[in-house]
Amino acid sequence: MSLSSLALDSFHQNKPSTQININGETFMIALDLNWIRSQFPALTQEINGQPAIFCDGPGGTQVPKAVVDAMSDYLLTSNANAHGAFATSQRTDALIAAARDAVADFLNCGSDEVVFGANMTTLTYTISRAIGRALQPGDEIIVTALDHYANVCSWQALAERGIVVRTVDIHPEDCTLNWEELTRSLNERTKLVAIGYASNAVGTINDVAKIAQLAHQVGAWVYVDAVHYAPHGAIDVQTLDCDFLVCSAYKFFGPHLGILYGKREHLARLQPYKVLPAPDEVPSRWETGTQNYEGMAGLLATLSYLTELGHRVDPSVQNRRAALTAVTSAIHTYEAELSQALLRGFLEIPGLTIYGITELSRLSERTPTFGLRIKGYTPAELATQLGDRGIFTWHGHFYALGVIERLELAASGGLLRIGLVHYNTMDEVNRLLQALHEMTEPVGAGFVNRLSSQHIS
Repeated sequence: MSLSSLALDSFHQNKPSTQININGETFMIALDLNWIRSQFPALTQEINGQPAIFCDGPGGTQVPKAVVDAMSDYLLTSNANAHGAFATSQRTDALIAAARDAVADFLNCGSDEVVFGANMTTLTYTISRAIGRALQPGDEIIVTALDHYANVCSWQALAERGIVVRTVDIHPEDCTLNWEELTRSLNERTKLVAIGYASNAVGTINDVAKIAQLAHQVGAWVYVDAVHYAPHGAIDVQTLDCDFLVCSAYKFFGPHLGILYGKREHLARLQPYKVLPAPDEVPSRWETGTQNYEGMAGLLATLSYLTELGHRVDPSVQNRRAALTAVTSAIHTYEAELSQALLRGFLEIPGLTIYGITELSRLSERTPTFGLRIKGYTPAELATQLGDRGIFTWHGHFYALGVIERLELAASGGLLRIGLVHYNTMDEVNRLLQALHEMTEPVGAGFVNRLSSQHIS
């Protein structure tokens, strides 16, 4: 069967697909969900006799078996500290270099611009302290009400040095940044803008490249929290022209490991807090203490999984960066289909309110992460009942306290958060929607019939 016939067959079977161009000809290539899900052993679990549905991606994704195997193999065959004159230490050195190279392809940066750490929060505090050493009282930093507090409190802590920290508001009706206020806040005293690539609470995607352009016009640096965005779209720090960007591997199918990109000149110029004998070259000078080498092994396997999936999506790609770009494009297309189905289904749920962007025409402005409330239920009650049905969701403020307070929901339990990634299926979306409907209206048969008539199964 020809490539075009295979693609057309997949399309008619309503499998997730993306467009690629080979020698001037456009093809529809499907994400192979059977293969994808076979890589994640956790997805086979059952809860109370029902298959588990992981709608908890924004809190941490599941990992492919290859990630577990890589971490185990490192601990069994290569477990040693770095820079020793023996085999296992030399394997560790090679692993560190390979992990840096892979992340460099993931972010489109130099391998010497990649710093590893315990997690995004720890890395951000490390950089904020170093930047704080170079600032003067009266200098200003901008944060936003939309962000995870790891990218807020780390900068607010500098107020004790006399730094002025300004918080840009959001538009509560769709949970997007107030761009007018952001523009007004920028001035010659602004030294840094801390911004999230995407909101972990309501899914809003920010125009980071535009923010970087505005910030650089007044001589300010830009620090991007890409933790929530990383599993949903391609990251290109060259195109963004950000000064720093952080993400966490456990949010994009890897182990608990923090990743920092910093422009080479910044990493060399700033002075980190470190012990005297530690290396002083970039990027090692920023990696305090012994690193999580088994985590690096797992991260390398994660990026290998995504690279293989990229080759499956587009067999014409020639290198790892191209494969990673291809797969994130396919993931974005598929997740938009899931988001569309969820939004349409939410309209059928009595008393349900969605916080954030809801227009189907604006799906490119959000991730498939939804914050919602249902009248008569607390978010905790909803999460508990869904959990009993084997559907895993989160409730509360998700450390994005600013947006929850701005929506005046902090005192009443925050939001129920439903977050999907590329291993979720349309069948799982239907089951989630059916469960929500049954919880609000005991008789759900009519709803199931409407789902069938909308052809979203």
